[in-house]
Amino acid sequence: MTTKKISSKKRAGPAQLRPIGTIRSTLRTRKGAPKQGSEGAPDAWLEVKKFATPALDGLVAGGDIIVVTWLHRARRSVLKVHPRSDPRRPLTGVFATRSPDRPNPLGLHRVTIRKIDGKRLLIGPIEAIDETPVVDIKPVIGESKDS
Repeated sequence: MTTKKISSKKRAGPAQLRPIGTIRSTLRTRKGAPKQGSEGAPDAWLEVKKFATPALDGLVAGGDIIVVTWLHRARRSVLKVHPRSDPRRPLTGVFATRSPDRPNPLGLHRVTIRKIDGKRLLIGPIEAIDETPVVDIKPVIGESKDS
């Protein structure tokens, strides 16, 4: 009888994201939102879900963070776009652009924490539209505001 060795390594399953919060913004449509936060985007509230509120410990008003969002209105089948939606620019692969339309529509937003109110953070400027799911928050490290 022969025996077959069974690998103890588990294969990675499909990626799974669990939103930790939601953006509450005055921006309601993609068309009405600036392309980048620095282009006139407003501040917005990031409402953190109850299960994730202990993870806010250590954040302070005035600090800079990276907010990772799931761009829920993105078209995931798009692989090429005209940069900045300008048809005069040549079609370019989405990985070379900041287009929200892409196979895995994650948004990265560097923002400043303006205020912390319980499980809500007032952050900005941020170009994410209202009801955008937030999948992570990361601190900005390695930079000094004094430099």
